[in-house]
Amino acid sequence: MRWQGGRRSGNIEDRRGMSPVVGGVGAGGVILALIGYFVFGIDPQTTMQVVSGAAAPAQQQSVAEGTPQDEAGQFVDVIETSTNDVWTPIFRASGQAYRPPAGVVLYDQATGTGCGAGQAAMGPFYCPADQKVYLDLSFWQELEGRFGAQGEAARAYVIAHEIGHHVQHLTGQTARAERMGAKGADSGSVRLELQADCYAGVWAAHAAEASGGAVALDPRDIEDGLRAAAAVGDDTLQRQTQGRVVPDAFTHGSSEQRMRWFRRGVDTGDPAACDTFEAARL
Repeated sequence: MRWQGGRRSGNIEDRRGMSPVVGGVGAGGVILALIGYFVFGIDPQTTMQVVSGAAAPAQQQSVAEGTPQDEAGQFVDVIETSTNDVWTPIFRASGQAYRPPAGVVLYDQATGTGCGAGQAAMGPFYCPADQKVYLDLSFWQELEGRFGAQGEAARAYVIAHEIGHHVQHLTGQTARAERMGAKGADSGSVRLELQADCYAGVWAAHAAEASGGAVALDPRDIEDGLRAAAAVGDDTLQRQTQGRVVPDAFTHGSSEQRMRWFRRGVDTGDPAACDTFEAARL
């Protein structure tokens, strides 16, 4: 995947190496527990216990904002900037103004968020309350080791998927999903996640054009993205963790669905083709 020459906006909040700064449980902790459930099917009670255990505030430390100096941080900066460069003209073409996320927060183990206390075990997530994406970079090792999804394109897919949730927040799709219900193969949660997969594909389709070729994915990179989408399908994860598939407990969609909607975004490059809420077939 080509990215080293990509533009960097410095929209990164680097909290790596800091002691966790978190608060009490409250409504934010409940929101974060739900995010953990939607992202990886983590029992909300488990998340709430972690949040409660981390409730004592740590000593305040400064946060580095801007472009990180290490390659891993620079990669996140370039991909986040690329997604904004793609979505800005798409919004403009529909008569809307795109507002980039408030930032991507890099952290270790745990950190405070607008949704409560965030923890690495939840994986990458978008918090609508503060419009930030949260990412512990140790997830890249889990992506390769646990999920078998290797390569920079697989990591870029994850980031673009989370930015897709920001797009949904701006366009009201997040609220629409909440009104439909939280779980099940035909739920608002599944439709929301599959749409974010499709939006990740839209980014991949336009990345080269938006960056003047500085950020680009070739067909092999797209295959890496597809493998990442398949690896985190509900049916695949359920087989790994419990040995059987329970569609009524789906929160993200099957591996086949996630691959198909990501591919749809890549092939069409059109967000209108990502309307999972009106789709007859998920």
